[in-house]
Parts: sequence; C-alpha cells; structure tokens
Amino acid sequence: MEIRPCRAEDVPVLDRHIPAPGAPSRHADRFARQEAGTGTYLLAWRDAVPVGHGQVRWDGCAAPEVRAVLGDCPELNGLDVWPEGLRGQGIGTALVHAAEELVRERGGTALGLGVARDNPRAAALYARLGYEPVVAYTDRWAWTDAAGRTHACADACTFLVRSLAVRGR
Repeated sequence: MEIRPCRAEDVPVLDRHIPAPGAPSRHADRFARQEAGTGTYLLAWRDAVPVGHGQVRWDGCAAPEVRAVLGDCPELNGLDVWPEGLRGQGIGTALVHAAEELVRERGGTALGLGVARDNPRAAALYARLGYEPVVAYTDRWAWTDAAGRTHACADACTFLVRSLAVRGR
C-alpha cells in the first residue's frame, strides 16, 4: 500500500472509485484546499486503485464548539476506507499515522479528528490509536447534487485529540 498526497490527475480516478457526493465532487474540493495550502489530501493506494483518503486541515476544525476549545489544532477530516469490505485491514490506521507524521514534520504537537457518535467502530479505532475525547460538537456540512440542489447535513460528533509531542505510536 502507498500513501501520498493527492495530485490533480488523481481526482477523476477518485471520482470513479470512491463515491463522494457533490458537484464539484468532495475530492475536487479537498484537492482545491490542498492547492490553496490549507490542507493536505492524503490518499491510500493498493495496486494503483485508491482505497482510502483523509485530509489534514491545517487551519483546524471549522466547528465553533471545537475552535473555542482548541483553536486551530490541525484536524484529520473525512477519513474513509472504500469499499467497506477493506475496512479493518489497517488502511485507516496507516492514513492516521501518515497524517500524524505530516503534523510532526510541520512542528505540530497534536492532531484532532471528529467521530460521529453513531460510529462506534471508528471511535474504537481512534481510542486504540491514543485519541481522547475533548469536546462534543455538531458537524455541519453541505453538498450540492448534480441538479444543483444543496443538501445540508448535521451529525452529532465528538472531537478527539492525540498529543504528538512524544514520538512513537
């Protein structure tokens, strides 16, 4: 498996292999954030096929509840492994470790991420990796379908943080 930042030519491949609602796609949005310098969009590849992704948002979580407590602590956002049958094989763990290393390389001492309260499997992974709950919040996001309709979403979440000050995993 290879993990690396997204390149422009990867976006159409991602759109074909990993469903992402929206027009433009969420992959294109995340790549645009990377091009603007406010994120790094990490991709996991297996046999030249994308199997997972997550974006380090250098400016932190946008939720006001999180910003009030943590300011601009870098956030690993949108972590996903696809197709679902590949979950539990270490791809998500490898993406988290790659994100942690990026934060360390930039001199960061912590990484945060949100987990939906109805996602105990992901919460168990993050706890195993040393992430601890800090603040409850509502993750609000929207996407636009092909017909131009905007869909607003809200998920009850917990923001978790792991200190990266001490090397090791």
